Amino acid sequence: MDGVVGPDTWSKLIVTVRKGDKGDAVKALQVQLNAHGAGLAVDGDFGAGTDSKVRGFQQSAGLNPIDGIVGPATWGALLSGGGSTGGGGGTGTTLTQSQAASMLSSAGITWSSSGNCSDRGSSSCTSFDGLRRASADGAIALKRSIGSCPLNITGGTETGHASGTYSHGNGYKLDFGMSGCLTNYIHGTFTHSGTRGDGADLWTAASGNIYANEGSHWDVTFMN
Repeated sequence: MDGVVGPDTWSKLIVTVRKGDKGDAVKALQVQLNAHGAGLAVDGDFGAGTDSKVRGFQQSAGLNPIDGIVGPATWGALLSGGGSTGGGGGTGTTLTQSQAASMLSSAGITWSSSGNCSDRGSSSCTSFDGLRRASADGAIALKRSIGSCPLNITGGTETGHASGTYSHGNGYKLDFGMSGCLTNYIHGTFTHSGTRGDGADLWTAASGNIYANEGSHWDVTFMN
């Protein structure tokens, strides 16, 4: 006995829980999920809501399989800060809709869509499902830089945008509604870097992020 909680000891302490379970272990799970931004009621009932958050966390943490069963691997990722549910995880991870919405809202960023929806499968929605953590972080950094200037997202990962590696669908791009203060900030801070094939004026930040003026909005590619 060395007093160190290693893999062998850890596996014996873990209580595996899954959908349908109730009790203190489920409450502990809900507390940990909430620490990652899940927003669950801590009621000890492993229902559909908890199951959905577990699967989302498993996906963002790169766990396999994504089965909603909370065993040693999922517990370990939760307690070590792995994955990303709004508060943890690396910039290369992707976010669920609720994770990204929580992060962006907390930073004072708003979003809108013609359909007033967030379904990734509808082009009339503005979705953050599958948004890269780095893109969310980039939007938050932009908002901090522009201060009281409003920042409203009008396009995310929903279908209907152009394809490609550095695309909306792959979580690299966000569209921001036009405003005079945002445009003035971009022009005054970043470097004009030419014109895109479709005529959009390009401005590039020191970070490598690319801002394209598409007339009705700024199309931003977060490269880092």
